[in-house]
Amino acid sequence: MDEQLISKKELLELTGISYGQLYRWKRKDLIPEEWFIRKSTFTGQETFFPKAKILARIDKIIDMKDNLSLNELADMFSPNLAEMALHKSDIINRGIVSTMALQYFTDQTGDADAFTFERLIHMYVLDRMLHTGEMSLEEGKGLLQVLRDHYQRFEGRSCELMLVRKMGVSTFLLSASPGEVYFDNGTKLVSHISLASCLEELKAKLT
Repeated sequence: MDEQLISKKELLELTGISYGQLYRWKRKDLIPEEWFIRKSTFTGQETFFPKAKILARIDKIIDMKDNLSLNELADMFSPNLAEMALHKSDIINRGIVSTMALQYFTDQTGDADAFTFERLIHMYVLDRMLHTGEMSLEEGKGLLQVLRDHYQRFEGRSCELMLVRKMGVSTFLLSASPGEVYFDNGTKLVSHISLASCLEELKAKLT
C-alpha cells in the first residue's frame, strides 16, 4: 500500500506556509514525526511527506488555528483517547452517530446512560463503516469484537482498520500506521480506514 510522497520544497510552495511554521507545528505535535521521511536523492538527503495526509493536515490546521490554540489542535490530532463521557441523548442530538448505529451498538455491547470516549470511538467507526455500505450488520459484530479486544494495544499510536474477504468470509485487521500488510491473491481488501482520522473527526465533533 504505497503512498504518494511530496518533497518539503514542493509542500512549502504548494501550501504557502513557511519552513518555520512547518517545524513549529512538528514541535507542537500537530504533524507526526513519522511523516518526515528522509530519502536519498541525486542532490543529497531530502525530506518527503505522505502527500494526501500532510496536505489534509495542513488544511485542517490553517482552517482551525484561529479558533483553537496549537495545544488544543495537538490534543485533537493526538492518537490518545480523550477523557470524557457522553450521555446517550447527547450522542443523537449532536449527530455523533445515527440512531440505528447507536441501537445496534447497545444491542451488541450493552446499554449505558453515559458512554466513555473509548466506547464512542468504537461506535463512531461502526457508524462510518455501515454508512459506506461496504460492511453488513452481521459483520459489524466482528468489527466491534476486534476493536474491543485489540484497539487499546495501539494507545498513543496511529493504526488502520482493514476489512478483507476471502470466499465470502470476512475478517477485520488492525495494523500499526505506517505499516505494510500483504494478502494472498484470493483475498479482497474491501475497506481500509485510518482510525487516527476517525479519532480526529470524533474529537472535532465533540469540540
